[in-house]
Amino acid sequence: MHKVLEDLGKIGIIPVIKIDDPEKAVPLAKALIAGGIPCAEVTFRTAQGEEAIRRMAAEVPGILVGAGTVLTTDQVDRAIRAGAKYIVSPGLNPKVVAYCIEKGIPITPGCSNPSDIEAALELGLDVVKFFPAEQAGGLDYIKAVSAPYPSLKFIPTGGINAANISKYIAYNKILACGGSWMVGADLINAGDFAKITALAHEAILNIFGFSVAHFGLNAKSHEAAAKAAVLFNTLFGFPLKDGNSSVFAGDYIEIMKLPTASGANGHIAIGTNSIERAQVYLEGLGVVFDPSSVKTGPDGQKIVIFARDEILGFAWHLLQKK
Repeated sequence: MHKVLEDLGKIGIIPVIKIDDPEKAVPLAKALIAGGIPCAEVTFRTAQGEEAIRRMAAEVPGILVGAGTVLTTDQVDRAIRAGAKYIVSPGLNPKVVAYCIEKGIPITPGCSNPSDIEAALELGLDVVKFFPAEQAGGLDYIKAVSAPYPSLKFIPTGGINAANISKYIAYNKILACGGSWMVGADLINAGDFAKITALAHEAILNIFGFSVAHFGLNAKSHEAAAKAAVLFNTLFGFPLKDGNSSVFAGDYIEIMKLPTASGANGHIAIGTNSIERAQVYLEGLGVVFDPSSVKTGPDGQKIVIFARDEILGFAWHLLQKK
């Protein structure tokens, strides 16, 4: 997979922008970055799209900007000259796809059925746009149609919004989602960049789905851990589940049997829909993770990683939701 597409996958959401005034391009890009979404797909639906891409690419180095609604090879050339790092098209035009491959720029053409997908695979693509996502059958359709193509990733676009993005992004064949609800033309034209930042931040948090998975409490011995767990059971009826290194009282209280457990007092597990995306986001906020703390599942995917610093004597880690 092209590195640009990998980077988009780490972000998880691609704002799809129709812009009427290129003067709004730079503050818009900065608003998205402030909200935690450092990427943008600026469409060629308006004559101002090319200039907007140029200004974003030149003046906001932190934004990963691409061109959308690209229909011709001429538009590919114009987008590349303006500074676009990736190309998106509503349908699969073999001529445009081949031209992008020749130019070395990643393209995600719109596909909505197995014939489109197989044409994309024949052209050497490993990521496609699924468009229009909701109208073409939504996530259930993607799950059904993707089964014969285990190596292919999708970027569903069309009908994605704050209410449904989390269910899409939780599926492991979704690279990212395209959406426009946080960058509506009315907000851009009004210059309401504070609202755009707020909606972008809300969208990115929806993707991560952060929640407290459980609290870990450190005991000084196996006996002390067992005693505390029994107390939780006696007082509150929390069922006990004994393990090698800890015992759970209910779903949310884990009592560590060894005094060498992480954290001076214990640990907090923060569940997330996407541990890889959440790690990238939090690192952008200054969090440092301990690579030696990584635990992986049977499929080799990361399921746990601890932050280096404690919070009030508690270690904390990200936990991949099932």
